[in-house]
Amino acid sequence: MQSLIDFGMHVLFSMWGYDVTVFELFASVTSLVGVALGVTGKRVTWPWWAISSVLYGVLFWQWDLKASALLQIVFVAAGVMGWFEWGPKGAVPAKLTRTEFFIWSAVLLGAWVAMRPVFESWGAASTWSDTFMLVGSIVAQILMVLEKYECWPLWFVVDLVGTIEYAFMDLWFTSLLYAVFVAIAIAGWKAWLDRANAKAATR
Repeated sequence: MQSLIDFGMHVLFSMWGYDVTVFELFASVTSLVGVALGVTGKRVTWPWWAISSVLYGVLFWQWDLKASALLQIVFVAAGVMGWFEWGPKGAVPAKLTRTEFFIWSAVLLGAWVAMRPVFESWGAASTWSDTFMLVGSIVAQILMVLEKYECWPLWFVVDLVGTIEYAFMDLWFTSLLYAVFVAIAIAGWKAWLDRANAKAATR
């Protein structure tokens, strides 16, 4: 196992003075494919999501981003759930009710505040931003599995925070990837909102 990790952390090339490892390159590519497929609502997005999560789990642990590392376990589980929840036809987006929106907002904010001291006590490299990415990503992931369009506005905020956090940590390749995720989240936001509105209009 250790030899596999050592191979994964081998530097393939440098970009802007930053060393890109085997794990980071493959994690970035598989993650990008998975997120892009998520915009289309096709079920094939979930295997890509799970593979990239395993790779990023190792990377984030090596970078001492413990909240982000643990988050990947949730993503792998969500990949399995999403595969069965969406079914062969893929996602059929819908909107949260007003009550559901307020409940999920309260869960996100409450968990963010409550969990930050936990990761601080673990010696995480970042606390507020890393914990927000953990909680925000879990909520966004659940909403995505449930086929709710509000997952995309939340992904937009989470990915924006990630872009900034990784840039401050000089993790430029992953920061660039998250900047691309921000753009994809905007596309997903529009695509899923249009489908949710169309679904509501047929009722």
